Amino acid sequence: MWTRAEIKQRAKNVLKLNYWQALLVSVIIAIFGAGNRGRGGRVFGNIEVDNPNIFAVVLLISIIFIILRIFVGYLIEVGGRKYFIKSAQGDINFSYLGFAFKEGYLNIVGTMLYKAVLIFLWTLLLIIPGIVKSYAYRMVPYILADNPNIGYKRAIELSNDMTKGEKFDIFVLDLSFIGWYLLGTLALIIGIIFVMPYEDATNAELYLTLRQKALDNGLCTYEELNLTHSAFYN
Repeated sequence: MWTRAEIKQRAKNVLKLNYWQALLVSVIIAIFGAGNRGRGGRVFGNIEVDNPNIFAVVLLISIIFIILRIFVGYLIEVGGRKYFIKSAQGDINFSYLGFAFKEGYLNIVGTMLYKAVLIFLWTLLLIIPGIVKSYAYRMVPYILADNPNIGYKRAIELSNDMTKGEKFDIFVLDLSFIGWYLLGTLALIIGIIFVMPYEDATNAELYLTLRQKALDNGLCTYEELNLTHSAFYN
């Protein structure tokens, strides 16, 4: 059984060793619209475009943004998750951010897109089911960080298994960062940036905890996640 205090303290301990590098990774993840924060909102808000030329420009920019999000942002997100996972295990290496461009590229893109489509379809039904499913699939990029070639259906299934019975606690964990972000907003908004690595490191600690629980319960194997018994998380 994990607690918020325990998870967050481990994240703080890791960040004492690599805070500024972790900050850079978090900023890069955020720039490409990735991450669990989900605070980006709609790209163009409620802009009214009566002029056909303006509409065409907005549409073109939207398409470019979507393409970048799918073919670059997804890979940056998975690479960023791998960076924070490895950092939590004492292996601090900035190059992990780009690992997804070298291994499992198409599978990562396809799996992350499949995840996004599923959440979108659930959200079309009602907002609440969409939120629940976003928590159910929360661990997909972390699973891909461990095994970039795992099947897309298996990644979704394993994330579902890992978060079963944990969603409310994860939700409360997310809420615990609201105060930090409010303080960051008061600090000329730029203060928000300095909170992001804390949240990202905490989510990596959460994944490692849920991953070990899944391994202990036989929901997955070390081989399936490209792990050795000597490298598992304590």
